Amino acid sequence: QNSHLLEMNIAMTNTSFSTSNTSGRTKTTSNISIVSVVLVLGLTVVQVSCFNIGIITQSKRSQLKSEILQLSTETKRGLVATDEQKDRMYSFFQELEKYNPTPKPLKSKLVNGDWNLEYTTSDSILGKGGFPRVGPIVQRIDTVSLKAENSETVAYFPFGLINVPRKVSAKLDPQSDQLTNVQFERFSIGPVGFDAPDSFKGSLDVTYLDEDLRLTRGDKGNIFVLTRM
Repeated sequence: QNSHLLEMNIAMTNTSFSTSNTSGRTKTTSNISIVSVVLVLGLTVVQVSCFNIGIITQSKRSQLKSEILQLSTETKRGLVATDEQKDRMYSFFQELEKYNPTPKPLKSKLVNGDWNLEYTTSDSILGKGGFPRVGPIVQRIDTVSLKAENSETVAYFPFGLINVPRKVSAKLDPQSDQLTNVQFERFSIGPVGFDAPDSFKGSLDVTYLDEDLRLTRGDKGNIFVLTRM
């Protein structure tokens, strides 16, 4: 009878924490209900904690993205950035990298498509000291075909009135889930095209990627902020 009562208590996991036989000589305490309550409470605390961390992370990510894009606009893609603004941008850039939601960006479909350059520290891409860039500077990435293409429009003489499209195609050679070597293959200036020298190569390290923004580091130490088009 004692065994029967104990089996019923365990099976039902009821709110009674003890059972005894009819003679009252033996008392058996069941911890099943207590353990169940503790487990449920523990899981609830963990779930709530994870939920709160998720909200905080998303809020911080959104704040940093907003700061980066605002500063990108103020500095005209970095073209007129002061040293102080460059330092601020790099600080935001580094901080947002810590909140990367895509741990294997080159394995993700999110990396593919057309991306608009919002900011960079590369003087050559910005055209500093040369002919101005007109309109968006676009990078297309396709990790399926392992191809990439950069395109832009440059305002040439006289007085920047002649706008000429330029682009360069490249082959990607992934070295990890976020780093790829880049071998430039062909340049085009207007209707004229020519093959790129073998020495024209570089690398791209995708350090942050989500649905609408990508952060990339180049092989020469430059940083790039791009948004999906």
